[in-house]
Amino acid sequence: MRKIQVIGIGAGDPDQLTLQAVKALRSTDVFFILDKGEVKSDLVQLRRDILDAHRPEGAYRLVEARDPDRDRSAGGAAYSPAVGDWRSARADIYERLIAEELGEDETGAFLVWGDPALYDSTLGILEEILDRGAVTFAYDVVPGISSVSALVARHRTGLNRVARPVQITTGRRLAEGFPDGVDDVVVMLDAHQTFRQYAEEDIDIYWGAYIGTPDEILASGPLAEAAPRIERLRAEARERKGWIMDTYLLRRHPRS
Repeated sequence: MRKIQVIGIGAGDPDQLTLQAVKALRSTDVFFILDKGEVKSDLVQLRRDILDAHRPEGAYRLVEARDPDRDRSAGGAAYSPAVGDWRSARADIYERLIAEELGEDETGAFLVWGDPALYDSTLGILEEILDRGAVTFAYDVVPGISSVSALVARHRTGLNRVARPVQITTGRRLAEGFPDGVDDVVVMLDAHQTFRQYAEEDIDIYWGAYIGTPDEILASGPLAEAAPRIERLRAEARERKGWIMDTYLLRRHPRS
């Protein structure tokens, strides 16, 4: 039976690969990579650099396909259906790649940024393919260092405080309100800089973009002071590279 490995490759730093991830890389015959277009071509190159560091050239095959576009204009009730359509389109591509490019006795792999279990669609897509029944395979998951872990490490802080919970959410959810009963909130997938709506509150922010890569940018401090600086850094970086991936931790001071 075909075998698939879903390998977490960390937030961007090749040194963040675990020994388990390196072992998985070395046992893979075919690597599947979805190209997000010329603007994000450096993400593909980072994957190539990781493979070059751990696999001799010619010891594996690299199969690339174009990642389908997602309707990013969909909001409100249309958001979840739009994401569902995008995931199904991805499933069509993955299914074809596995059926046509992976031999019955070979091992293929998808290299996932950060950790495959945190805000990534690969595992759900593979389950959708298996449910369709047109192609069969077994798959394993190798955990990776997420941008969340890398962020707090770079800022030399923790995710939570003593006896207090921490919540990981998205910018879309944060826009609906600061979570009840939680003072430490990690925010991912925030294209609209939602932290700005809390700038008048007693909150510290720990922010990072392109974490673990040569383009890494970090900023931190009281939100009221740091927000304008982060907005400027973010705008400059997006103009320079054409895209941005950032994560941040909001730490609210306890109310007296």
